[in-house]
Order: sequence, then C-alpha cells, then structure tokens
Amino acid sequence: MSAPTPLEEPIQIPCEGTSMWGILSHPPVGTPSLPLAVLIVVGGPQYRVGSHRQFVLLARALACRGVTALRFDCRGMGDSAGALRTFEQIEDDLRAALSALRRHVPTIEHHVIWGLCDAAAAALMFGSADASVVGIVAANPWARSDATLGAVRVKHYYGRRLLEAQFWRKVLSGAFDWRGSWHSLLDNLRKMSAVGAQRDEASPGMFQSRMAAGWRSFRGQVLLLISGNDLTAQEFLQFARSAEDWNGLLRGNGVTQVNVPDADHTFSRRAWANQAERATVDWVCKLAPVAQTLSEAT
Repeated sequence: MSAPTPLEEPIQIPCEGTSMWGILSHPPVGTPSLPLAVLIVVGGPQYRVGSHRQFVLLARALACRGVTALRFDCRGMGDSAGALRTFEQIEDDLRAALSALRRHVPTIEHHVIWGLCDAAAAALMFGSADASVVGIVAANPWARSDATLGAVRVKHYYGRRLLEAQFWRKVLSGAFDWRGSWHSLLDNLRKMSAVGAQRDEASPGMFQSRMAAGWRSFRGQVLLLISGNDLTAQEFLQFARSAEDWNGLLRGNGVTQVNVPDADHTFSRRAWANQAERATVDWVCKLAPVAQTLSEAT
C-alpha cells in the first residue's frame, strides 16, 4: 500500500497592492489535522521549491504528520510580483502570508515560522510582531559580521584545510598560493581581534541587534537547526555568544538546539535533510498541545 499523499493547492496571497504565490500542503485524507500550521519562508535568492527540493519535501513531511504547511515566494522571487527585497524588508510579506493561512485554514489559529539562513534571521526579527506565532524554527541563521566571519574562518576553516588531501597536493605540486593564503590568514586574524570590541558595541540599527530584540520579546518556542559543516551556522553561534545584546538567548528555557554534525548549509544530502525534517516535525508535533491550550484559552 502506498503512503498517503498530502493535498496541495496553489494560493494567491495579496500583499501591498500586488500578489505573491504559494503552495498550501494539507494533511492527507484521513489524517487528523493538528492545531497549528507552519509557514516556510524562503531565504536568499531562492523560491518556494528550495535547494534539492528541500521545502517541498519538508512541507509534505509536515502534512503527513497532520501539520498544514505553506511555502511561498516573497515579492520579487519565483512567481510572485513586485520588487525584490532583502530579508530585512519582508515583514509585510510574512504578515500577508500568515493572513492567507488564516483565511484558507480558519480553524487553525496558531503558527510556526520555519526559515533557513537569512529567512531565519527575518523570522527572529518578525516573530514577536504576530500573536499567532507560537514557534520559530531557525535553520543555520544568518548573522554575518566581519569580526565573527574572521573568527569562524580561523577556528573552523584553516584547521580543516590542513586535513584535506587536495591542500597537500597543491603544496607538493608547487601550486599553492603561499602569499595569498598568508595575507588571507592575517586579514582574518585582524577581523577576529574585533570580536571583543563587538561585545561592547551599541548598534541598535544593525540587523543582528534587531534579531536579538525580536527574539528576546518572543514568547514562543525556538528550534535551532545547526549544520556542523557550515560556516554560516558556526558564525551565528559565534556572534550569539559574543554580542552583548545576545547574552543568554541561546540558553533560554524555550530554546531547543539540534545539531546535524556533518551537514552543509542546505542539508544537501538526503540523510542530512531527513535529520532536519525529523527534528522539525517532532518539535512541531510536541508544540501542538501548547497551541491547543492557547486556542481553548481564547
């Protein structure tokens, strides 16, 4: 017998006088629906399918466990109209997508936002602005700064390179660029030395500070998905541990961190994607009773 298939429908999402498009994945016939839905937000120059069909497979995995999921194109991407925006400018897109979820599935009152990379950053900045959002899944969040990038490269990149056969083949063949590599190392050491100064910097306008403020005011649960072989993820952890206004956020009571040790940024191998999917689905299902209690209270 074949596995049950989620029911999928394209939906139009009005936003600021234009339209975005998304795919709504409903639980298969006969599968009870849980009392919360997941909004999958696309990060970077991506559209709603995702690298390696990542978002398609995630939405279907959620739906098969009874969780309605919406993946959509922000304005200026994929099939959606309008001008392209950065992750710092998609608050209206997120608000419109959540409103569309409420219209199309009015029986579900609470939501989780799932984002990868800069979409995770956008989710943390925005999550507290909508009372229906009870959870955020932040996969390899973006928190780039020169200081943390230098520190992470020194800590994670250079040591790994010394263990690579390709590096030693270049050295032994005389093809290795010693001068360029030396200047690069010095530059990263200089940037790394700025991490301490960053700790005392007051920069409320920086997106990292907006992420911290949004996260601190968020009253829901947060799942961090961290790839072990991804400089972006390691840079995020470095920043969160060193910046003063991030103090304590990673250790909050509502924070769960799941590490996928060998995974790259987009969980490109099926085994890695499966781990990220299972972690997401299990966490969302555990959050469902909380959403149910909130719905009954209102």
